Amino acid sequence: MAHKEFSRVDRLSQQLQKELAVILQREIKDPRLHTMITVSQVDVSRDLSYAKIYVTFLGLAEDKIKDNLKILNDAKGFIRSLIGKRIQTRIVPQVQFYYDSTLDEGIRLTALVESARRADEAKRPAASTEDEPAEPNNSDDKQD
Repeated sequence: MAHKEFSRVDRLSQQLQKELAVILQREIKDPRLHTMITVSQVDVSRDLSYAKIYVTFLGLAEDKIKDNLKILNDAKGFIRSLIGKRIQTRIVPQVQFYYDSTLDEGIRLTALVESARRADEAKRPAASTEDEPAEPNNSDDKQD
């Protein structure tokens, strides 16, 4: 029985994620709101009454992220009413929006790895030309 409850929570989370993506792209018309919003995850409580919505804003400064989260959370009643019209469930969860920084962290870490790799490659050609005369193969050729 607990397994069924868990799968129901998962199904509702997935359905909410799909519907919220459409709602945020097409229904919310606030000009202050960043247009590139991605719903990265939805966590619904076991009793289905609360949903934590994790969103990302592609290419947005940190101060603007806070502004956009405030706009979304101010509109959560309207967004919840739109959800209620789109999904068939007895309980429409209360929604709360949170910023998901994992995408930004991934981009930052990828950039760090890439810059370290470039720096390493830039050092490599200079190091290999210095090491060539000292290679043991050259001394083996002289002995033959």
